Amino acid sequence: MFPERFSNLPAYAFPRLRALLDVHEPGGDVRHMSIGEPKHAFPSWVTDIIVENAAEFGRYPVNEGTPELRAAIADWLHRRYGVAVDPDTQIMALNGTREGLYNAGMALCPQGSTVLMPNPFYQVYMISAISAEAEPVFVPATDASGHLPDFAALPVDQLDRAALCYICSPANPQGVMADDAYWQALIELGEKHDFQILADECYSEIYRDAPPPGALQVAQAMGASPERVLTFHSLSKRSNLPGLRSGFVAGGPESIKRMKQLRAYSGAPLPMPLQRAAERLWADEAHVVENRALYKAKYELADRIFGNVPGYMSPKAGMFLWLPVEDGEAATLKLWKETGVRVLPGAYLSRDTDAGNPGQGYIRVALVAPYSDTETGLTLIRDCLFGQE
Repeated sequence: MFPERFSNLPAYAFPRLRALLDVHEPGGDVRHMSIGEPKHAFPSWVTDIIVENAAEFGRYPVNEGTPELRAAIADWLHRRYGVAVDPDTQIMALNGTREGLYNAGMALCPQGSTVLMPNPFYQVYMISAISAEAEPVFVPATDASGHLPDFAALPVDQLDRAALCYICSPANPQGVMADDAYWQALIELGEKHDFQILADECYSEIYRDAPPPGALQVAQAMGASPERVLTFHSLSKRSNLPGLRSGFVAGGPESIKRMKQLRAYSGAPLPMPLQRAAERLWADEAHVVENRALYKAKYELADRIFGNVPGYMSPKAGMFLWLPVEDGEAATLKLWKETGVRVLPGAYLSRDTDAGNPGQGYIRVALVAPYSDTETGLTLIRDCLFGQE
């Protein structure tokens, strides 16, 4: 009666976390540091725009994004990365990047191919591959590889069979950034073995110092095939609007055409008043600069609190700490029972392999709360797991 292809999936990270923790009483005031849900204020004028355009809730939304929204996205890509894309043929609005990251596999991946992805990883990459009847290949992103996957180390036959390669930069959960050399080497590998690169860059605007380079930026500078790279971005992290569900994909016109064709049947386009708000958000940088400063202050806070912890990795970007512990699940449970702080075991973001689970010895800690709450939570984590410094 039921298909088997999803029957062997592990429980998703957060139901799994609830099963681990919620049978126990918290050891203090509950502090949620497990999920990357931004808590900084979004611009107040967003609400005004939605109200001003509320009558457009009475219209079916434009499926690929309004011309004004796609133009605003194209302008942002040019300002941010110096790349030129055609808003009519190379951009499609998304109902959050998860939708696009999933449907890219459905639209672009031949059956029987391999789909390359980091391990740990955003779990939608794996589900997209399985849905497309392709084989997910988990490539360790560990300390030994600089917390970015070394795709070139894969056997040639897996690379030759690859159709897609997912990569997140800045990386979730480690916070490392792919530099120009990494992007260039990966794009060259994609050209050699003829696979497409799906660049999940939704954390691109949260960084400590220099902005991370973008995949399209490097690809265009190299003169790579315009179909080689698709980039995915979101307003969830950049603008603190995860509930707006507004993102986009940009890349080669043939790839976008195929994704649009699928979305015409299966997509859930963004309501028109929300598209109007997104148009303004992509055009405004002032709120992004303010948001980035708040995260930078919390990076410095984390450095002060954990600087003497062996193996601590100071975040360069993103909104997480990837803290080394002996056992991620045991550390998560200890924190909950003794302090009430809620974090996520690293193994819940990774898949088991013959070499083990690369997330087993880590916990992921979200830096999304206001500064004072973050300071209290991080101090509790340090004192509980590492001893007071």
